[in-house]
Amino acid sequence: MSKIISLPVFLLFLIACNNKKSEKNNPVIKIPTTDSSTRIRPERAVNPYATVDVSPMDMSYYPVDYPKVKMSNSSIEPPLARIVYSRPHLQGRDLFKDVLKYGEPWRLGANESTELDLYKDATIQGKKIKAGRYVLYCIPEQDKWTIVFNSNIDSWGLHQDATKDIARITIPSKQISTPIEFFTIVFENVNEKPVLVMAWGNVEARLPMTF
Repeated sequence: MSKIISLPVFLLFLIACNNKKSEKNNPVIKIPTTDSSTRIRPERAVNPYATVDVSPMDMSYYPVDYPKVKMSNSSIEPPLARIVYSRPHLQGRDLFKDVLKYGEPWRLGANESTELDLYKDATIQGKKIKAGRYVLYCIPEQDKWTIVFNSNIDSWGLHQDATKDIARITIPSKQISTPIEFFTIVFENVNEKPVLVMAWGNVEARLPMTF
């Protein structure tokens, strides 16, 4: 009688062992219950119109947040300036070892040339800059940046042509304590005057201007 009972028990034991091996070799993948859009990794998302840019375009106005203010105040005066640029990011790299070099021109961003729109004539370090669109590029040094205004608008990257330089302005740069992963350019309001702030890694440079 014991032999008859032990056979089915032995068979159940074998089945249980096989199931455990199967689970080990083919672990069950648990699917989260959140909305499906949160599970799509950006680099795997399909876009039939354009590739997804890892250095997205951004812009900043002066007065600060001008478009938002305009939505609530239609009588607001036109803006004074706007910067349009693309944001490269470090991705674990060292800024002045792996990305930039002291003394070499840099486009102040990625992709298309960085462009500054001046809606009125401006004065920067005593130099008069007429209203218009300008390419901005930079020549960084260890403790200063030279910001170059250039007329070669609607261009890609940086094809340096000094014959089209409008003005060169040198400003101090400084080390900052909080590292900036994405290169950032923003206008700030300092004592009711615009300051163009440029920061990346542990470095920041500021370009004050008046209108």
